[in-house]
Amino acid sequence: MEMPVPSQSVLARKSRVVERLQGVLPMDAVIHDEMETRAYECDALTAYRCPPMAAVLPTTTKEVSDVLRICHEEGVPVVPRGSGTSLAGGALPTADCVILGVARMNDVIETNYPDRYIRVQTGRTNLSVTGAVEEDGFFYAPDPSSQLACAIAGNIAMNSGGAHCLKYGVTTNNLMGVTMVLMTGEIVEIGGAHLDAGNLDLLGLICGSEGQLGVVTEATLRILHKPEGARPVLVGFDDNEVAGACVSDIIKAGVLPVAIEFMDALCIKTCEEFAQAGYPDCQALLIIEVEGSEAEIDDQLARIVKIANQHNPVEVRESKSAEESAAIWLGRKSAFGAMGQISDYMCLDGTIPVSELPMVLRRIGELSDQFGLPVGNVFHAGDGNMHPLILFDANKPGDLELCEEMGAEILKLCVDAGGCLTGEHGVGIEKRDLMTYQYAPADLEAQLAVKDVFDPHWLLNAAKVFPLAVSHDRRTEQIAAE
Repeated sequence: MEMPVPSQSVLARKSRVVERLQGVLPMDAVIHDEMETRAYECDALTAYRCPPMAAVLPTTTKEVSDVLRICHEEGVPVVPRGSGTSLAGGALPTADCVILGVARMNDVIETNYPDRYIRVQTGRTNLSVTGAVEEDGFFYAPDPSSQLACAIAGNIAMNSGGAHCLKYGVTTNNLMGVTMVLMTGEIVEIGGAHLDAGNLDLLGLICGSEGQLGVVTEATLRILHKPEGARPVLVGFDDNEVAGACVSDIIKAGVLPVAIEFMDALCIKTCEEFAQAGYPDCQALLIIEVEGSEAEIDDQLARIVKIANQHNPVEVRESKSAEESAAIWLGRKSAFGAMGQISDYMCLDGTIPVSELPMVLRRIGELSDQFGLPVGNVFHAGDGNMHPLILFDANKPGDLELCEEMGAEILKLCVDAGGCLTGEHGVGIEKRDLMTYQYAPADLEAQLAVKDVFDPHWLLNAAKVFPLAVSHDRRTEQIAAE
């Protein structure tokens, strides 16, 4: 099929915008060739693709400011992009937009060990933040599975967590301040290198806002002393619901592991073949890690094993070495990549109360039978952040649509159980039409009003988060009101 030919007016607008952008950025930082822009046509939700008008790669906050000012004056939508690892379409372009990528903004600006913070440009990858301080005995706590690739910019946009968020919290609990550029090009400082900022909690508003309010270019992050030691234990069960009940009992007992991760039989088998982690042959597996001194570790693991034994596990195995611990976590961290080797899949991100784990796991199994699509469950069980992987065949007509329909039912199930649509992946395009399922009209209106204040023309990350018709109407109303 031939590609549609852009109209002369569209080409003229693109030429004018590109020329203005080249006036404030180096030539190699403005990408506008049709073939080259295809590198930015999607993020990790690869089922949807759309090349942007252009992409820019600034290296400083000033350059970001210049880009946004030009796009604001031209009425051009801007889609912020970190590393493109979004699983919810958070960085998916529109055909009339400019992608603003922060990948070249990866410097460490300041490290302060006495006050335990590091200030970085937000294109820096998650894992490399720890890499900058680990030789001095510190680490950055949030650890998404994609931490080798994902950028701090995206972590802030989606309020990302990770396996160790049970004890240390997600991004918002480790974010102290940001430098952010508004759509007009105005540069603002929010929070900073102190415990809490006064007045309105704007930092809490920005973290998790999915690039709807501004482009975060620098971040002050909390760093922590590395613990004396850490040790995981594997607990295998012959039933998903029993494993879920064990998690609930551990939390109710007041034990606080650093992580509780869940994997079902499909994920266990696939990850074991991929990483050779030494996982037991069972239907459900919990990876439970504790940390502290040797005495603290022994005490916590003894309490956890006692609770687990009340649920008749098929195997309980403590790690005996640092190498074994590393292998255990390699298997878990490789889950998404390993599953991708055997099938196309859609990764969901609903969050539920921990007490509802047994019921929700049972219902996901029933939905799998109903829709005829396999599901692999791998998630942060300690805080109820679920990541069901629905397997489908992208080359089979109708399979993607069936997968999406099933995914919507699982997310509705999470809301009905007292949870929410997303824990760390964001709403993006994947869940935007489900926002009305979780939020009442008045709740949505409050969110829309915040967007109006920060981005009156609705140019930042267009067509995301809110139902498409609502976003379109809001933008039309704001423009007409001027």
